[in-house]
Formats: sequence, C-alpha cells, structure tokens
Amino acid sequence: MTAQVDITKASAFLKTIITGQANEKELEWLDEQEDKLRNNFQLSSFYIAFSSTSRFIRKESLIFSEEQLIEADRIRNGFQPQYLSLLQSVRIYLLLMLPHKDTQKYTSNLQRLHETADMDEQVTLYCALPLFPYPEELSKSAAEGIRTNITDVFDAIALNNPYPADYLNQQAWNQMILKAVFMQRPLYRIYRAEERANPELAEMLIDFAHERWAANRKVLPGLWRFVGPFLNQTYFTDLEKVIKGNDDLEKDAGLLACANSEFPAAQQLLDQYPKIKKDIENGKLNWTIIGKRFEDELQK
Repeated sequence: MTAQVDITKASAFLKTIITGQANEKELEWLDEQEDKLRNNFQLSSFYIAFSSTSRFIRKESLIFSEEQLIEADRIRNGFQPQYLSLLQSVRIYLLLMLPHKDTQKYTSNLQRLHETADMDEQVTLYCALPLFPYPEELSKSAAEGIRTNITDVFDAIALNNPYPADYLNQQAWNQMILKAVFMQRPLYRIYRAEERANPELAEMLIDFAHERWAANRKVLPGLWRFVGPFLNQTYFTDLEKVIKGNDDLEKDAGLLACANSEFPAAQQLLDQYPKIKKDIENGKLNWTIIGKRFEDELQK
C-alpha cells in the first residue's frame, strides 16, 4: 500500500495549476466557493458547489511543465494530472475540502455524491481516488465502478490511475483487466499493469481469447502482456499460432510476450526473429508501442 497522501500539498498543487490556467471569472467563482467552504463548511453548500461547477468552469485541457508532473508524482506516486481537464481539477480541488476527520462520515458523504452524480461527476470522483484519504475504505466503490458499461467512467478508474494497482484486491483487479480487454481499452495506460499480472488472470484471458477465435474475431494484442510471464505448453501453443499468423501487430505482441517469459520454447521461438528480438532489447518495441499501433489501426 502507498503512504497517506498529504491533502494540504495536493490541494495547494491543484490550486497552483488552476490559478495559472483559469480565467478571471472562473477564479472569482472558485474563490467565492472556497471562502464559503473554508470559513463555514456546510455539506449542502459543498454539494451545490460540486454539482454546479460545470456552469462556471470550462472543460479545457491543462498544460503542465515537466517539473509540475514530477511534483505531482512526488505528492502521490502515479498521480497523472495531465489527463485531467480544468473542470475536473476544480472539482477535485473542492473534493479535497470535504472534512475527513471522521472516516465513516467522510466515506458516507462520498457515497452520497456517487449516488447523485451525473456521468461527468462520476468520472471526476474516480479520477480523484488517488488523492482521497482512507483509500482502503474506497476499494468497494472502485470495484463497483469497474462494472459500468460507460467507457468514460470505466476509463477514469482503469487508465492513468494508480489507485487500482494499489488497492483493488486480485479478483477486482482481474475483472478490471478482463473488461478492459473486452472493451478494447488502451491497456498500456493501466498503471503498474505488469506488476499485478497473475496466473489466474492469464487463464481468464486465454479462455477469453478462445471465445473470440471461436467467433472468428481478433484478440486485443496487449492481452499477451498478461499471459507471457505464465506461459506453459498449452498457452504457448496458442501464442505460437498468433506469431505465425499474418497479422504483424499480433506477431510483434506475441514475440514481446515471449521475451517476457522464461519458458524455454518461447525463447527459442523468439530467436527465430532476430530483428524483432533486437528491437525488443533496444526498447524499440514495447507494450506502449504495441498499444499505440493498435489505436492507430482502429482509426484507419
């Protein structure tokens, strides 16, 4: 588990980013809300401010310097604010004002927000998970969130978010990865994905691949990232078919999985493709590149 986030530092960081990129009217509105909440916190005022933020703050992308991104990671390992909008950043800033001395009351208030939130608000609540106090208490809510069929909400939990890797139990983690594969989400954007690979997940993904093939459908190339470390003869037979097929991207993904395996036959097969093996060794072929190439193919 990670260390407790310093809420004061996280809040100050967000305020600096917001101040540097919001316009005068937006800052006036935020200052007014902050004065209300800091000086005389009322839960009703907090809920109103959170839900009405979209009327006063734009959904603009944010620009970060390298130093700011380093600072963000220092505040919370894996925190990637470059994927937040200005609107989301303001909402998270407001969320960090929610009193949290009483664990039960705090989590209850967050749950109430989830129950009444629209889609954009749900996305923000899940994006904010890495910065919330009592992260262990929120794992059930996160596990429930990954059951959604709304792509934006699912992505808020699964992608560019360190919370799942740190706090989801193995069952919830495996379900998240399986669903990401099913929904064809960019697996390379899942934080610490390889560290939480496990034999049960590999078996689930192989079963999923068989179902896809039986329906004459392709398998997401990034799937093999989670199978490679657990290759056995059965899995290798499937992987060998992929590598010897006609799809170059699937072939590269399969060989990259071989490179991540200690299974002797996998290493022998990789040796038959010296150029690709060299690209893997030189960092010219990795799971991020595989994922981006797949995204490019989808856009064609």
